[in-house]
Amino acid sequence: MSGQLTLEPSTAIPWNQRPAALVTVTAARLLARVSPRRLRQVLELASRGARPADLPQALQARNAVVSVSVTIAGPRCLERSIATALLCRLGGTWPQWCTGVTTRPFAAHAWVAVDGDAVGEDPDAVTDFHLVMSVPARR
Repeated sequence: MSGQLTLEPSTAIPWNQRPAALVTVTAARLLARVSPRRLRQVLELASRGARPADLPQALQARNAVVSVSVTIAGPRCLERSIATALLCRLGGTWPQWCTGVTTRPFAAHAWVAVDGDAVGEDPDAVTDFHLVMSVPARR
């Protein structure tokens, strides 16, 4: 066994928020399978007309998707970040959606940010990543 699976901390969310979180998790699973070009197109379309998300909105969305899906609470950062952004969009806002890489050792990561700060992530860990793709809120 090479390592231990670490899950994101989960918080209880109101029952009325669960359906929207489950819908965005399902959509994120599908979108995580498309090409990066197509994913960017879809996310840019989704972000149009949205207000920029603030930290409480983005964190609440992230907590909601993590609480309804064990797989998203695990190593699936791409799905987690897509679902978080889409759940924010259902509320009329959009965080900055980001992907990046680091080379020593090589790793890729996806996250959402507000005002340049990663939401729900270890800030020191995310600063090691070079931003490759970003979809900010579009007015």
